Amino acid sequence: MKGKQQINRREFLVGASALGVSVLAAAPKVFGAIEEPSSTTAPATTSEKSVQVPADAKVPKRKFGRTGVEVSILSLGGMFDIPNNQLMLKKALDWGVTYWDTADCYGNGNSEIGIGMFFEKMPEARKQVFLVTKSDRRDPEGMTELLNRSLERMKTDYIDLYFVHGVSKRDEINDETRKWAEKAKAEKKIRFFGFSTHSNMEDLLEYAATLGWIDGIMVKYDYRLMHKDRMKAAIEACAKAGIGLTAMKTQGGGPVRTDTEAELKLAGHFLQKGLTPAQAKLKAVWENPIISAICSQMPNLTILKENVAAALDGTKLTTADYEALREYAVATASSYCAGCRHICEEQAGCPAPVADVLRYMMYGVSYGDYALARDKFAELPLDVREQLRKANLSRAEALCPQGLPISRVVAEAFSRLA
Repeated sequence: MKGKQQINRREFLVGASALGVSVLAAAPKVFGAIEEPSSTTAPATTSEKSVQVPADAKVPKRKFGRTGVEVSILSLGGMFDIPNNQLMLKKALDWGVTYWDTADCYGNGNSEIGIGMFFEKMPEARKQVFLVTKSDRRDPEGMTELLNRSLERMKTDYIDLYFVHGVSKRDEINDETRKWAEKAKAEKKIRFFGFSTHSNMEDLLEYAATLGWIDGIMVKYDYRLMHKDRMKAAIEACAKAGIGLTAMKTQGGGPVRTDTEAELKLAGHFLQKGLTPAQAKLKAVWENPIISAICSQMPNLTILKENVAAALDGTKLTTADYEALREYAVATASSYCAGCRHICEEQAGCPAPVADVLRYMMYGVSYGDYALARDKFAELPLDVREQLRKANLSRAEALCPQGLPISRVVAEAFSRLA
């Protein structure tokens, strides 16, 4: 077998072609240096013909914390055009991907509307689905308003798991939140309650483990973050507290590209095992039994099939595989925001939401979804954007443990997303 270090670009391209891996257009190793793709659809990494999934295959399930519910280990992320891709929902059900995730704001409401269209046509499907949606509001009145709208949009009487969306600080979850959740449960509008978080994750996981009333958390968690001591301890604490955990953003910055030696090396390593790098990254997360499920954006059947195949595959990653992922993480660290908002904003004294803008650029640059990136950037109030435009980000950049070129990325955001 050819050693992984010996694979060069030409050999990778030949091997990828043989395996059916589609070669992606050249892309940057740092935010902001990419030619914008012509399509906003996330790029596929494997041709459909290369992945065979039996029609009657069902992805495995795992227990979701103390809820007593088992969920599919692969969750269908709802940030795509669901009204015009109803077949995706049908195929997800066929393969046992019965954990569906959406939010009130996804697609300006069209994600929930699309799910409602599906349940209206196939009402019997509702009982099969573990349905999650989220509220951007924090106040009880606002959460009630959004929950009722979500129920109406999705043609359902209840939500299985309701999240406060994108929590980044402890004070966003308080006693008012607890009382609201208890009331919504008593009214049988929701079964379980929790929050999602893209930033300051470790601190929020630690906090949630002490509360006693958080049922589930969706957390940014990937092969880059999973080995950090504080993250490991926080995940363990949640498990002991009976909190069900769903991992998101598991690709750790987007699909592996083909324009650097680090990327070619990683792709070549897993090519020899018959895996795409994307599948390997999923498997690395699934191999932690504490993680109940991975929420993945799967906007087309190619990616759904590839992810289902990975979920069905029983092959374990080896020490060498984890080392390949670690080496890649080190080599590409400066292209990845680790979500430590407390550093680039609070410690650096930055008055604007730098971490949010970095995430929006990730949607565009790493996942090719510039429509979403622009939508999210447009949600920033004009005065906040002006603060950000004028902010001196040199201290934030100096403190960033990833070495991100924050000033340049933010400047690129104004150029590409505004």
